[in-house]
Amino acid sequence: MKALFLTEVGKTEVREIEKPTPKAGEVLLEVGMVGFCGGDLNGFKGLFPLQEYPNVLGHEVGATIVEIGANVPSEVRPGEKVTLYPYLACGICVACRKGRPNACKFNKTMGVRRPGAMTRYVTAPWQDVFPSKKLSLRELALVEPLTVGFHAVSRGRVGAEDRVAVIGCGIVGLGAVASAVNKGAKVIAIDLDDSKLEIAHKIGVAHAINPSKVDLHQALHEITGGDGPDVIIEAVGSPATYQAAVDEVAFLGRVVCIGYAKAPVSFNTSLFVQKEIEILGSRNCVGRTDFPEVISYLEAGKFPIEAVVSKVISIDQGPETMAAWAANPQGIIKIMLNLEDQ
Repeated sequence: MKALFLTEVGKTEVREIEKPTPKAGEVLLEVGMVGFCGGDLNGFKGLFPLQEYPNVLGHEVGATIVEIGANVPSEVRPGEKVTLYPYLACGICVACRKGRPNACKFNKTMGVRRPGAMTRYVTAPWQDVFPSKKLSLRELALVEPLTVGFHAVSRGRVGAEDRVAVIGCGIVGLGAVASAVNKGAKVIAIDLDDSKLEIAHKIGVAHAINPSKVDLHQALHEITGGDGPDVIIEAVGSPATYQAAVDEVAFLGRVVCIGYAKAPVSFNTSLFVQKEIEILGSRNCVGRTDFPEVISYLEAGKFPIEAVVSKVISIDQGPETMAAWAANPQGIIKIMLNLEDQ
């Protein structure tokens, strides 16, 4: 069967691999849709330090259970449409021992440090599949990236009383927007791309700011009555946006960092003390809580699914699509690989 490999920096290719067989405790999944992650793009560009080569790409999955191995509970049935928790924790590092496997020191994400799902069949532990009777395979493939944003909102302890600014409205940032809106917070979306801000409006933000057109500080000052946002979620990963988050957050505020900065960041550390702010990292998601929450959210029809899917391609179009995306990422939110005809 065909699989899309990231073979080295700047190169992807389609290769043939063997169809797997489920072991005890595993299910065999027939993959229908897989989303391309921003991490895939950074791996292609050589900007993602965790990326290993060569590797089958893909960890945003919409699939169908087609076979179960031994020792799988009877409630896990062939024919169920599912999404997949793609992280593998070591179980012994300090994060795992403290019950936070999403921050595992030796985490192996599918498509990054172990084979991914951009192929027709994959196996997975039955505990890592999350079913939905309502969602399509395309919708299920959006669950994982949205959980990363939902987890960031949880890390920031966002409540209805908060004013929350999300810097960066790619799919992860839009997940943070969706979660904060769903919690009743007053949300401010910030991005250089007006089309992404339009999607944020559809989700329910109170304000949208394009810093290329207006002064970010002045706009936030006016919206918050001079206080600054109570919570700022950084979902870009650039030195400028990291600095802006610290500069603009309110006194006693919380900054949640999702993006991997591609270069060292210099801070005015006196602001950490003067404002008595909290700076919180947010990595991956917590499967047992974030996945069910996002699935329930999507099943309620609150998210503009079609607006975020920029392009759907076949596996043979993968290499040319990656190259084109790397050359011109403007306007792209989510590219999906359709494997249903393979």
